[in-house]
Amino acid sequence: MIDIRLAEAGDAEDIWNIFSQVVSKGDSYTFAPDMERKEALSYWMGEDKHCYVAVEDAQIVGTYIIKDNQPGLGSHVANASFMVAPDAQGRSIGRAMGVHALDEARRLGYKAMQFNIVVSTNTSAVKLWEKLGFKIIGTIPEAFQHKELGGCVDAYVMYRKL
Repeated sequence: MIDIRLAEAGDAEDIWNIFSQVVSKGDSYTFAPDMERKEALSYWMGEDKHCYVAVEDAQIVGTYIIKDNQPGLGSHVANASFMVAPDAQGRSIGRAMGVHALDEARRLGYKAMQFNIVVSTNTSAVKLWEKLGFKIIGTIPEAFQHKELGGCVDAYVMYRKL
């Protein structure tokens, strides 16, 4: 059973552990792989974001954020980012957080959700978002410097109305 709730200040260490493991791979997020803890948590848990954690068996196994995709006249479209602990992948935690995020975005008054960079080689993420109703509305050629592959790969812009 996965419980998803708003993150609390006391969750910071668990969020950092997930964040640092996911980002250090350099295969799915534009954050610097060696990003410092303080900077990462300041971003992820910042006041301009709604930060959530996924809890399974009293352990935080995932986290996600929702924020305005753009300020002002673009603030009716949500943006979101998701991370699952590497040792918890393959247990549908990402899907549970995705469904939860869509419901939360609606509750928060957003009219749509857009992902600005979904790395094309992250096929499990692309498939998940497509199953949840997102469409690829654009391809950004060579937009992501893939650490593992040692070169640039395409990224997708994905969108769905709520």
